[in-house]
Amino acid sequence: FRSMDTVLNLGLNDKSVKGLIKKSGNPRFAYDCYRRFIQMFGNVVMDIDKEKFEEVFDARKKKARAKLDTDLTADDLKAVIADYKKVYKKETGKAFPQDPVKQLEMARDAVFGSWWNARASHYRKMNKIDDHLGTAVNVQAMVFGNMGDTSATGVGFTRNPATGEKRFYGEYLVNAQGEDVVAGIRTPQPIETLKDIMPEAFEQLKEITTSLEQHYRDVQDFEFTIQDKKLYMLQTRNGKRTGPAAVRIAVD
Repeated sequence: FRSMDTVLNLGLNDKSVKGLIKKSGNPRFAYDCYRRFIQMFGNVVMDIDKEKFEEVFDARKKKARAKLDTDLTADDLKAVIADYKKVYKKETGKAFPQDPVKQLEMARDAVFGSWWNARASHYRKMNKIDDHLGTAVNVQAMVFGNMGDTSATGVGFTRNPATGEKRFYGEYLVNAQGEDVVAGIRTPQPIETLKDIMPEAFEQLKEITTSLEQHYRDVQDFEFTIQDKKLYMLQTRNGKRTGPAAVRIAVD
C-alpha cells in the first residue's frame, strides 16, 4: 500500500543515462529521471532529508531564472545531478552507487524496512492489519509521465469522495512523475481538462475506471501515467469517503 516507500527510476547511472538519451532522443527527460532517482534514493534508502536536495534544486531554478521545474534545461539538470551527488557524498560519506544491482539490493532492503515507518504502522492499525503479516517488494518496469508535453501523471476517484456525487474527480500534471502530483511543487490541473489535451487517453481512463468501479462495486481511488499519449493504469483501490458520501454511494 502507498504508505510504504517507493524508489522510481532505479537503474540509472552515469552510463545508462546516456542510453536513455539515445533511446528517447530527449536529454532533458533523461537527466530529469536521473536527478529524481538520486533524490529519491538518497531520501528513502539513505534517509537524507529531502530539504537538502530541494535547496540545491531551488538554487539552480533561481540561477536559471526558471519559474517552473519544467523550465530547467538539460544542462541545468546536469548541474543539479552533480550537486546532488555532492549532497549524497557529504551526508553518507560514500559516492552515489553506480552498480544497478547494488542500487536494487539497497532499495529492496529500504522498502522492507519501511514496513515499520510511522505511516505504514498507522495504516495497519486503522485497517486492523496484523503487524506480523510481512510484505513483498514489487520490482517493475516503468512508464514515464515526464517525457514531455504528450505525457502526464495523475490520481483520481470515480466519484467525488466528499459528496458522493457521480462525477469524475481528480487531478494530473503534464510532464511529471507520480510524486509531483502530491508534493505540492506545481499546481495540478483538474482531471476534466485532460479531455482537451489528450482526448483519447481521457476517454480510455473514464472507461477503465468505470469498469473497475463496477467490478469492485465501490468507489475507486486510482493512479495513472500517460507516456506519449498512451495510458497506463498504475493502481486502484477502494476509495475513502466522508459519511454523507458513503450513504449516497451505497444508495447509488
